Amino acid sequence: MGVPLRQALVVAKYLMAQKLRGKKRFPLVLMLEPLYRCNLECEGCGKIQHPEEILNTYLSPEECWEATDECGAPVVSIAGGEPLIHPEIDTIVEGLVQRKKFVYLCTNAILLERWLPKLKPSPYLTISVHMDGMEKLHDAMVAREGVFEKAVKAIRKAKDLGYRVNTNTTVFNDSAPEGMRELFNFLNDDLGVDGMMISPGYDYPKAPNQKVFLNRPEMIKTFETILDSPERKKWRFNHSPIFLKFLQGKKAMQCTAWGNPTRSVLGWQRPCYLMNESYADSFIELMEETEWDRYGFGRDARCTNCMAHCGYEATAVGSMLENPLEGLKAAASTIGGGPSK
Repeated sequence: MGVPLRQALVVAKYLMAQKLRGKKRFPLVLMLEPLYRCNLECEGCGKIQHPEEILNTYLSPEECWEATDECGAPVVSIAGGEPLIHPEIDTIVEGLVQRKKFVYLCTNAILLERWLPKLKPSPYLTISVHMDGMEKLHDAMVAREGVFEKAVKAIRKAKDLGYRVNTNTTVFNDSAPEGMRELFNFLNDDLGVDGMMISPGYDYPKAPNQKVFLNRPEMIKTFETILDSPERKKWRFNHSPIFLKFLQGKKAMQCTAWGNPTRSVLGWQRPCYLMNESYADSFIELMEETEWDRYGFGRDARCTNCMAHCGYEATAVGSMLENPLEGLKAAASTIGGGPSK
């Protein structure tokens, strides 16, 4: 199963409520960054190049809950930085689960085994482990040997303890399609993860290694090759089929930056999770005072090579509302984890 049935039903109800209210813009996933500090320096990361005073700033549990209540999105993705560095991450997660938010706790898994006794398995909690390839490639991308092995061990432990576990894979220039297929088979068959996410890397200007990024035509060619495989039928992707078509160049879409609003230690980040042009003091200010039509493919040069799920998955999900029949087919396929026709 790609997306849990409970989550799919709640999100569908939420989407229909927004449509009935005539809402043009509304959040689907809150991207919550309670810190920027990380215990890795990944090749393609642009999140940790902040001065020490910012890296030493953490959101309190109360600030995280307030942002979640203010936003109202049914899904919360806790990113960073490395969330498991936060000394109160278990308290933050517990408060979000009590609010019946579907929480995706993103982690490189280095500290995961240490935190598992303090995190309670719940149908509202998914541990999302970053896996950029098999051992050699993954360790190269995170610039440290042994991280892949540690992540695999932590995933097995989490699964044994009853946690729902997803993986999140970023595709870069060195991500050979055959290597990605090997990874997905390993995650699906050997580790038995509940779902997988996949997205091309965003070319952060401050990333340590600019050579790792693909341009848009290269992204489409790479994803077309990765996903054009009989093995794909068994891969449980935590994506809408429409987004996977977009990655393969089979569906044209524009970015929906407001679908995944970001609350970081600096405020509500404008305009999206990947670009920090400015910050709003409140969610309402972010939604009402951001010039959304200025951003997206063909509008802003920084968006030229972006095909990331934090910008386009919300577009894919929103398009289901425009075509109810196609939406039902896509929803059934998403819940089942297989491809749509």
